[in-house]
Amino acid sequence: MTAADVLVEGLIDWGVEVIFGLPGDGINGIMESLRTHQDKIRFIQVRHEESAALMACGYAKFTGKLGVCLATSGPGGIHLLNGLYDAKLDGQPVLAITGLQFHDLIGTYTQQDVALDKLFIDVAIFNERIMGPTHVENITDLACRMALAYHGVSHITFPVDLQEKEVKERQRSQRNVPHHTSDVYARSARLPDQNDLERAADILNRGSKVAILAGRGALGATNELEQTAELLAAPIIKALLGKAAVPDDSPYTTGGIGLLGTKPSQEAMEDCDTLLMVGSSFPYIEFMPKPGQAQGVQIELDPKRIGLRYPIEVGLVGDSRNTLRELIPLLKRKEDRSFLQEAQVGMKDWWEIMEKRATRPDKPMKPQVVAWELGKRLRDDAIVSCDSGTIATWWARQILARRGQMHTLSGNLATMAPGLPYTIAAQVAYPNRQCVAFVGDGGFSMLMADFVTAVKYKLPIKVVIVKNNTLGQIKWEQMVFLGNPEYGVDLHPIDFAAFAHACGGVGFTVEDPSECGHFLDQFLNAPGPAVIQAVVDPFEPPMPAKVKAQQALHFAESLARGEPNRKKIALTALSDKVREVI
Repeated sequence: MTAADVLVEGLIDWGVEVIFGLPGDGINGIMESLRTHQDKIRFIQVRHEESAALMACGYAKFTGKLGVCLATSGPGGIHLLNGLYDAKLDGQPVLAITGLQFHDLIGTYTQQDVALDKLFIDVAIFNERIMGPTHVENITDLACRMALAYHGVSHITFPVDLQEKEVKERQRSQRNVPHHTSDVYARSARLPDQNDLERAADILNRGSKVAILAGRGALGATNELEQTAELLAAPIIKALLGKAAVPDDSPYTTGGIGLLGTKPSQEAMEDCDTLLMVGSSFPYIEFMPKPGQAQGVQIELDPKRIGLRYPIEVGLVGDSRNTLRELIPLLKRKEDRSFLQEAQVGMKDWWEIMEKRATRPDKPMKPQVVAWELGKRLRDDAIVSCDSGTIATWWARQILARRGQMHTLSGNLATMAPGLPYTIAAQVAYPNRQCVAFVGDGGFSMLMADFVTAVKYKLPIKVVIVKNNTLGQIKWEQMVFLGNPEYGVDLHPIDFAAFAHACGGVGFTVEDPSECGHFLDQFLNAPGPAVIQAVVDPFEPPMPAKVKAQQALHFAESLARGEPNRKKIALTALSDKVREVI
């Protein structure tokens, strides 16, 4: 048995079923072991190591299991970093395995001599270099356990010559007793102290206008969130990663918060006197209640995140679902339902506005049309992966999450390009579910080569590309936040439908809003991997739900200072506002 065999068999013992990666001469020993163990563990070859890391992160997000990625020494390992930071910032269990050069040439300026263990210090909660064949078992067990237990990134870097060495007992140090570690992962119930639960219930029962903010930590607590909302007459406001925490047709939710959120969510935050945060570290504190406005209770699995965004009175450290189950019997049903009812009236008006924007016959087609028509056609088991940019606005507002679906994107890192890798990982994990990427042309083009990975492995993913030939989010930030004319944001057009065909998949193009639904039907029913490029109006602004005076001023300043498309942009903005009024 080689040292690499010990690693691979250790991963199998930990329940790892798939590894995403790209071969290289720095991991030849590991690749050989994967070849000889391919009946027990699957290797998915990618076209870019960043994709492998993003796939591992997406796999972890959708399954709750350990996501694993593999890259060679030097540049291969470096390429993993962006996807690993995505996992770190969104708290996902991911193991990265990298190669190193020959153990006795490390640090001698040999080829690809990058000290990856030093490079990964910030991104990883566990980060070790293999020192010999008898070191592998101990390190593998600890790396897997740490990633799962602490919801973060573990990293093992492995000198290439040590990978192929036979494991012999005489190599073992005196104190390294064989098989003294185990592959057992113990999960804690993590329930808060009873006294804290009672204090939290007292605050929530006394509040007259309670708002609930739910994030990714609340994804498994749908029923409990709705029960709590019913008792407290509290609207449930969702951070982006908590989009699927409760379905958008729930009478209790006001949808998203922040720049991509809804007006009722923002108004509930501005008016509440009590805030219950459930599994969320929503980073945009300017959208939270002002300190001192509301009393706060926070449910959070990670103790260091208690009180991170808002000065709360009681912190409940524990799993969201289990903690809510303990809290619910202590809550009293509020007779005054006016705060929730006001939010529900606001949401009725909001959805009417969203539907108006999404059913407009204008040409060029509005991006909202694409999102709305897609949302209506998604299956109840759909797994939807979004990208960063203006595309996230249309996903957040126009695609309604239904019970049973999964939705995600890169939350705290907000990196471009994860939509395609996430979707590939989702389809690998769930072969029979509908897996859809909803991406912009800027984000997709960064890692578009991995569409051929879906073709190679016959993964029937569906990729919706909202094509406006611009880096839209950056354009509007330049204008609305800085008051500057747009600069450096235009993209040279790519025919993504032709690209899909060139890869061996299927490609569609739609430009007419009246034909959008028809083309989406064909696209979603196409066998195998498919792309649809929806050509949309590049001048449709992803404006905040409530535009602040300073944002409006900056917008006007950017037009006055020579914004090159000022006439079209001004006309579009005015047209949108007039339509809302009438």
